[in-house]
Amino acid sequence: GNEPVGSFGSRAIQPSFGENRPQQLAERQQLLPDVEWHLIGQLQRNKVKLALQHASLIHSVDSVRLLERIAVVAQELNQIPRILIQVNLSREESKSGFDAATIRAEWNDVVSFADRVHIEGFMTMAAEADYPEAARPVFRELRELRDELRDLPASKAKSLTLPELSMGMSGDFIPAIEEGATLVRIGSRLFEGL
Repeated sequence: GNEPVGSFGSRAIQPSFGENRPQQLAERQQLLPDVEWHLIGQLQRNKVKLALQHASLIHSVDSVRLLERIAVVAQELNQIPRILIQVNLSREESKSGFDAATIRAEWNDVVSFADRVHIEGFMTMAAEADYPEAARPVFRELRELRDELRDLPASKAKSLTLPELSMGMSGDFIPAIEEGATLVRIGSRLFEGL
């Protein structure tokens, strides 16, 4: 899925394109090199090099092992990649990401990579629901979790401000924005009928 990612906040709206799979992202980034491409889908450790070569932001870092792999490959490529930590707050087994307890327990490990990767914030997905408001508690929880982790001594020691919250899709982006989203992933609403 070709998912445009809208980013706003203090900045003007900056359209970027998101892709779920590294291979497709690489192909499309070469077709449209002037567009900012984000990887929003799950990233396997054997596809990290491809992702780092073509994505300007990876939304889906869901384990310390993956973060470690990204740091190693980035060093080989002589780059400091921008990443978001994916947190699973909807508690659905089908979704990947740290659960809240795990990210709290492993936060010092995550922060230890801050010299080798730019940890810019967090991403989450709400459960699919019939009405947008159902997603609001998940978005609020992510913002509160970000605020809590940002205030920890480990974060302050590395000057982590964690400004980005990637949350909200076509069906629930309005409550996401109201709860502090800086990046929304709008796909079906733009591409319906094409």
